[in-house]
Amino acid sequence: MRAIVWTKYGPPDVLQLKEVEKPTPKDNEVLIRIYATTVTAGDTELRSLKFSLLLRLLMRLGFGLKAPRKRFSILGVELAGEIESVGKDVKLFRKGEQVFGTSVEYFGAYAEYICLPEEGKAGVVAIKPANMTYEEAAAVSVGGLEALNFLRKANIQSGQKILINGASGSIGTFAIQLAKHFGAEVSGVGNPTSLEVMKSIGADKVIDYTQEDFTKSGETYDVIFDVVGKSSFSGSISSLKKNGIYLLANPKPSLYIRRLWTSMTSSKRVISGLTKQKTEDLIFLKELIEAGKIKSVIDRRYPLEKIAEAHSYVDKGQKTGNVVITLEGT
Repeated sequence: MRAIVWTKYGPPDVLQLKEVEKPTPKDNEVLIRIYATTVTAGDTELRSLKFSLLLRLLMRLGFGLKAPRKRFSILGVELAGEIESVGKDVKLFRKGEQVFGTSVEYFGAYAEYICLPEEGKAGVVAIKPANMTYEEAAAVSVGGLEALNFLRKANIQSGQKILINGASGSIGTFAIQLAKHFGAEVSGVGNPTSLEVMKSIGADKVIDYTQEDFTKSGETYDVIFDVVGKSSFSGSISSLKKNGIYLLANPKPSLYIRRLWTSMTSSKRVISGLTKQKTEDLIFLKELIEAGKIKSVIDRRYPLEKIAEAHSYVDKGQKTGNVVITLEGT
């Protein structure tokens, strides 16, 4: 099968299109023919090890000191496709069903085929929303599950005011829609080319981060959700109402003490942490999609052989929504 193989850390051209062995499903696994995947900011950061010195060391310890270990040699975590075969113990899926989901443990979605357990920590899989293409469905899982997880941590209530910093990205575009679904008044901070898109998916107010610093506007919010981790910590805390919540999806290690101190010494709380992906949450998103409540936002599409070009675009940090990779057969 064709796959994009990653054998060293570095710029986009370290990604090489190669022929590799097609996987065979174990008894508890399904074999999925992938029709679409995505390039996330996480993919590009891992490829280049674009992290702080401490995180870079930890990532090398986890994924390989000098080069990625063989089991991580194919990047990509989001996917949509069709089940080609199932292991003998699989009960939830059948051959021919259209599915979407993630492969968070070992990656592997930059390929024509992937094996995933029907249930387990290696990823989550569910039947694809009936009203979505494979491309649209591939762009749901990471951004949708991250946004849902953090908004639930904040227990968003109808009538509350929430500001989403980084609202134009894959997580942010889902966060806008989910916050509106939960009844909140939403302000979205994004890049200058994304303002109309953010309005079109429900943002009540949009802010161009190149022109305005939301922490200096005097506005206060019940919840501030910082997706990108680039806003002023003290400014964001000051922009919260009493008992407000600051959600940090991508916190810097240096903020740990400040996060803890703020939560201990004031009525305001700072919440971060990793998302535990659950099949029931992916099904929840599927149901909202089929009800017309949320949708994926796609910025650009690239064929598999031009994935290095897609990585270069995502590296610029100016995408609106998602960048999708299509494979032959879609």
